[in-house]
Amino acid sequence: MSQNKKTVTPNSTVTRDLRDLDVQTGNIYESIVVISKRANQIAVEVKEELNAKLAEFASTSDNLEEVFENREQIEISKYYERLPKPTLVAIDEFLNDKVYYRNPSKDQE
Repeated sequence: MSQNKKTVTPNSTVTRDLRDLDVQTGNIYESIVVISKRANQIAVEVKEELNAKLAEFASTSDNLEEVFENREQIEISKYYERLPKPTLVAIDEFLNDKVYYRNPSKDQE
């Protein structure tokens, strides 16, 4: 099960107060880096999950069941298209303290 299925994230753009983003790190740019790295992780997870599901339909032979299989593939693809974008999920996780991060350069100080 991927992370995006566990969270309730809006599927559309949400206006956010930038002051909320730098509360945890004290630096808006550091917060953006954390969010972007988490969004990349989520995107990779979703892509791997989608590819695994679509790989089940990979076939080298032509048969009459292809029409039905294509419908299933389309439904799976539509489901993944409707999921919230990884960036929205990452922002939601960050704002709700669900992301672990550390800054090694700050740890040395």
